[in-house]
Amino acid sequence: MVFIDNLLKILCGAAGLYASLRFVHMLQLESYQANMYMRWLKKHALRDWLPLVLVFFICLFSDAAASMLVNKYAVFLVAQCAVRGIYAVLVAYVGFIWRRVPAKKPLVFTGRVKRLIVAIAFVILLVNLYPLLLRANVGRQYTAYLVARVAVYVPALFLPLLVAIAHFLCVPIEEGIKRRYFNQAKRILAERDDLIKIGITGSYGKTSSKFVLGSILSEKFDVLITPHSYNTPMGITRVAREMLRPSHEVFVAEMGARYVGDIDELCDLVAPTIGLLSSIGKQHLETFGSLENIANTKFELIANLPADGAAFFNGDNEACVQLSKRNVAVRDRLLYGLHAREQVYMRAVDISVSSQGSRFTLICEDGASIACKTRLLGEHNILNVTGGAAVARYMGLSMEQIAVGIRRLEPVEHRLQLIPGAVTVIDDAFNANPDGAKAAMEVLRAFDGRRIVVTPGMIELGAEEEAQNEAFGEQIAMSADFAILVGKKRSVPIVRGMEKREFPKENIFVVSSLDEATVVLSHLAVNGDVVLFENDLPDNYSE
Repeated sequence: MVFIDNLLKILCGAAGLYASLRFVHMLQLESYQANMYMRWLKKHALRDWLPLVLVFFICLFSDAAASMLVNKYAVFLVAQCAVRGIYAVLVAYVGFIWRRVPAKKPLVFTGRVKRLIVAIAFVILLVNLYPLLLRANVGRQYTAYLVARVAVYVPALFLPLLVAIAHFLCVPIEEGIKRRYFNQAKRILAERDDLIKIGITGSYGKTSSKFVLGSILSEKFDVLITPHSYNTPMGITRVAREMLRPSHEVFVAEMGARYVGDIDELCDLVAPTIGLLSSIGKQHLETFGSLENIANTKFELIANLPADGAAFFNGDNEACVQLSKRNVAVRDRLLYGLHAREQVYMRAVDISVSSQGSRFTLICEDGASIACKTRLLGEHNILNVTGGAAVARYMGLSMEQIAVGIRRLEPVEHRLQLIPGAVTVIDDAFNANPDGAKAAMEVLRAFDGRRIVVTPGMIELGAEEEAQNEAFGEQIAMSADFAILVGKKRSVPIVRGMEKREFPKENIFVVSSLDEATVVLSHLAVNGDVVLFENDLPDNYSE
């Protein structure tokens, strides 16, 4: 019986470890930021924590009932083993249900995650060993016995917090590993005096600008750009360590930030000599706190450029224009834009945007000009192209080379990506800021046929989130014929904005999930319709 009891304890611990993967996943999505993880946990406690709490109390009361209702000790042991078996099954089942839910970005079993899982197993083991520590004190034999009976079920009650504890235990180890890899990548980049290093940052547009610049520069140079959204210290570190080859002549690094000082850290790693600031806007206000903090953080890229470096600013963005006038020791400060009032180094004019793509003319400050065409949609994408063209011209490319690079541009996945078919789909799932959403609505208006928007609205806008989503609702009302809104709470201000513009209520569908939205869309859409997917919240923001 003792063997069976110990085996069941192991199974209970394994079940808890399996269920903990849900919380490990959320911690990973929150970039291992404990404060963000705890905020997520507080917001989703009823949905994600309550099932485990119920399992704890069901098993605890069942165990207590067995001790009160069963007189024979042998029968009691059998009953207790049965309760522990039920606990293991229930906890594992909760974890199984979570794991079956399709994830937009699944849990990636990186080395860090594997180390975290080992730490969680250690913490669960400590919880179960605690009664043995009590038993060492002769006067606490009965207390240790009671605690031992309860300790088996405790991981279910505190599992999300045990994950947080395990995370804190791992922090010193992870920081050491991170610093070692970071320093290796920094040394690799520092040893490449021949490598032109370019940094790109901004509240939005930085990923598109990176791909644009990479495409154009490839007409003359062997270029390495950070893939996808590799814009964190560890992401760029991995690129430098694993992808940089001796033949590369240019390295373009996208630099993301959610906190003040993040860009400083990335500049310490890359040491760029050219910087491009694509925009300043209201994104990640929850972590930055203010637009001023956002501007100061993005400007860290420019402040870290060498005295003989070059800084490029979006001349259509007033905040960027103001930053270009700050006193900083950078030799060349150049603007680009479409409608900039200031003198610009590169400007796009005669812009024609349609569902087929865009046509425009680039005019450089040196007098050169050329007609260009691209498959990219939207005037804001032309702005990103203009920024890339400005950097390329500065680096010695001819206008003809720039035009060829622009013509070869492919739409960036999930960023106003056009997917033709009987029903035309515009995938803008990775767009989550007010200016980008407004631009997407302008693109949608250029299409013929019935226009349908599927969106959960915008997040991480702090105190301005409700007002911005209400304004977004007004933009939807002026651009679309139907709207499928995902998330009942977040949709309230969007609907309010749409009603301001007298949008027909019968054409608004509010659903709880993207799966429900897909069902509604399958019944609503017909051949010739255009469907815009605007923003797709990650799993840690799902309602």
